[in-house]
Amino acid sequence: MPDEPVGTVTGYAARPSSRVLGVDPGLTRCGLGVVEGVPGRPPRLVATGVVRTDADQDIAARLLAIEQEIERWLAEYRPDTVAVERVFSQHNVRTVMGTAQAGAVAIVCAARHGLPVALHTPSEVKAAVTGSGRADKDQVTLMVMRLLRLTEAPRPADAADALALAICHLWRAPAIEARRAGQARARTATAAGRAAGGPVAEGPVVGSPVVGGPA
Repeated sequence: MPDEPVGTVTGYAARPSSRVLGVDPGLTRCGLGVVEGVPGRPPRLVATGVVRTDADQDIAARLLAIEQEIERWLAEYRPDTVAVERVFSQHNVRTVMGTAQAGAVAIVCAARHGLPVALHTPSEVKAAVTGSGRADKDQVTLMVMRLLRLTEAPRPADAADALALAICHLWRAPAIEARRAGQARARTATAAGRAAGGPVAEGPVVGSPVVGGPA
């Protein structure tokens, strides 16, 4: 069966095509990848690349270089959403700090353009792209190649990771939107219950946070 054009009716119901910029943060190499499509269908590759900075440079200069390149990508490719890898604990604190700083730069750039930001853990990305949260980098790269119909693997691996992040968010967007809508309804019900003086039941908020965008 031939592929349906992007934006047509699928099992997920009709949705407009969405463009996502994935950012695999890092000081030495910051992966960037843009894909476009709808949930449940193979996405289309728009662009991929890596921002490199010299370890001998001052931290301020390195972060500025990353900020300038991300700004250029936002202006050129005009994504609807920015997906950034959520930093998790590692033994190398210095690496974690650099990754977190680069990720924060991406978030600030998106906020400056009024774009929503989604944070996804490595396990969430692996599960979305390969079906297993324990997949290794080679498996993730292979699935990215298959999904985007690439004949060669994106290099370096940071570029493939950024594309995987973008694909992950593109496919998880309906679930994230539904969860946010449910949380909004719960907040409304809680406020109404308090106003009426009745009992209020509250529960934990779970799932990947989304920063910015419409409430």
